[in-house]
Amino acid sequence: MHRQQHRIVRMALAALLVAAPATVAAAGAAHAAPAGAAAVQVKGIGLDDPHKKDIAMQLVSSAENSSLDWKAQYKYIEDIGDGRGYTAGIIGFCSGTGDMLDLVQHYTDLKSGNVLAKYLPALRKVNGSDSHSGLGATFEKDWATAAKDSVFQQAQNDERDRVYFNPAVKQAKADGLRALGQFAYYDAIVMHGDGSDPTSFGGIRKAALKKARTPAQGGDEATYLKAFLDARRAAMKTEEAHSDTTRVDTEQLVFLNAKNFDLNPPLKWKVYGDSYAINS
Repeated sequence: MHRQQHRIVRMALAALLVAAPATVAAAGAAHAAPAGAAAVQVKGIGLDDPHKKDIAMQLVSSAENSSLDWKAQYKYIEDIGDGRGYTAGIIGFCSGTGDMLDLVQHYTDLKSGNVLAKYLPALRKVNGSDSHSGLGATFEKDWATAAKDSVFQQAQNDERDRVYFNPAVKQAKADGLRALGQFAYYDAIVMHGDGSDPTSFGGIRKAALKKARTPAQGGDEATYLKAFLDARRAAMKTEEAHSDTTRVDTEQLVFLNAKNFDLNPPLKWKVYGDSYAINS
């Protein structure tokens, strides 16, 4: 598993572990697509198509979990020593950054009296720290139990979509990008967060826009995506934990060089030296 070395700052953290959340729209406000861009008709099947979305999840899981079996990660929970407390679930919800608290609250809204509901007070107290106070081994055990519950699985899916997937796809479509570009945005938000600083999604997009226009602005899709991925690589290299850029170099750039803008299988790529394939 590569979570220990390659997990990330998804919520922009400064002196405290928790910073005020920023939306993708706010992150790119100064360099947003032109008026009417939301109405751009993107060719091909979008990443929000169920099959394409499953492909996206497999691609992310290959980098985050060294496995294409992303559904096996509902039960994942571990403190990876990054100062954010527990990291857990299909997208790495963290007890120290608020998204785990939001997840368990959503689960409780869907199903009151669930096995994790009793930890809500503790999750509120540890938010913003790496503390396990009120959690610990019993919480880990109960998380694994909850992971077998389809309602909890749905709650994880919902929060993944609300915080990461939907904002990424919406912005990519507004920029006139097809499935590959939509995935590039999603993977960037998963790793870097949706903030506006230089190493967050908004900052990466801003740097790309200085080099190339989006398709919605009349630019060439391949040229813009190359600029975005170059900006992302530069952002990754500023942090030791991200310095291995193979999820861009031997995954996304491989698809871009093949001009597979619709992210159609068969797909073959490598992450951290490991080979993967999606054949259909």
